[in-house]
Amino acid sequence: MHLAHPGLKNPEYYVPGLPVDHVAQRYGISPAEISKLGSAENPYGASPKAKAAVAEAIESMHLYASWTAEPLRQKIADTYGYEPNQVICGSGETEVIALIIRAFCEPGEEILMPGPCFPIYHLFAEAEGRVPVLAHQATDRGTMAMDVDAYIDAITPATRIVFVTNPHSPSGTWMSEADVRRIVEAAPHALVVLDEAYVHYSGGPGYIHLAHDYPHLIVLRTFSKAFGLAGLRLGFGIAAPSIVDALLAVKPTWNIGQLQLAGGIAALDDDEHVERTVATIIDSRGYVQDRFEALDRFRMVPGSASNFFLVEILDPDIGSTQVFEGLLERGVIVKDGSVSFRGLDQRFLRCDVNLREHMDRLVAALADLP
Repeated sequence: MHLAHPGLKNPEYYVPGLPVDHVAQRYGISPAEISKLGSAENPYGASPKAKAAVAEAIESMHLYASWTAEPLRQKIADTYGYEPNQVICGSGETEVIALIIRAFCEPGEEILMPGPCFPIYHLFAEAEGRVPVLAHQATDRGTMAMDVDAYIDAITPATRIVFVTNPHSPSGTWMSEADVRRIVEAAPHALVVLDEAYVHYSGGPGYIHLAHDYPHLIVLRTFSKAFGLAGLRLGFGIAAPSIVDALLAVKPTWNIGQLQLAGGIAALDDDEHVERTVATIIDSRGYVQDRFEALDRFRMVPGSASNFFLVEILDPDIGSTQVFEGLLERGVIVKDGSVSFRGLDQRFLRCDVNLREHMDRLVAALADLP
């Protein structure tokens, strides 16, 4: 007997980057000799200010937090120049994505997304009985950048939600403000979702200000990356009050706890941690690009403005799963594009940008593959 709705008859699950202890046990490698480059985590760990605030908030764990996360909404609003009623908080940005799909697209309706894209978009859509439309034709296979004209052409009257990721995942490519505006303005009948999870690594402030200009736009951000709070689970969106009101109506009542509130509020004041992280990633990104020049079977796809990049496999005799497994045997964890991203097939891996020592280990492991 199958009691779940048809969209869950044969569910597909998100494939996260493998943990260090799994690889250490499977291959008998010391954890200190493993480079974890499959989860886009912060190389310096959590914001020190957030850690201190969370420790102090331990004594409040027995108390329900504000069901709207009001103290954090206020802090986010003050930080980015909005009002608290324009902010929605989630247990990770992924929860906000789930709420958006539930609130702004009815079962059977279409959600447009780039192809390939962050898999949560289409996984959540399918799990909720919505129809994901992956616009693979809008991705240039050489640069992996989006063809904005082709993406706009994919918007139809049936489109209810349009996802835009900037920097894009899995390529890390960057889109200009003018191009983002073109997409938003091409879909006045839909909700446009601008996902800026990795925006800190672009070296600029991003386009969070666009939520002032468009009543059908929501801009998403996460605390998991530059702030280093992936394990705390915290993200948010900024949009018109009418959009936020709808999301508040469908979210779990207490989805944010006292520790999340304390950590998020403190992290927004930890400029030193963010700036150190971003400077390291930008430096390592250029460093590893230079290191790839020595490889003849692999190409680092240029143009990443994120803390990850795509590696294209140029050797026709090997595929991404074979390379992925070979790297694991050498203590390097990446993402197999054929498993993690629809449309990448067996030709790509996604690799994090991290400290130089890990970039060296990645390049050495690729060079050592038979």
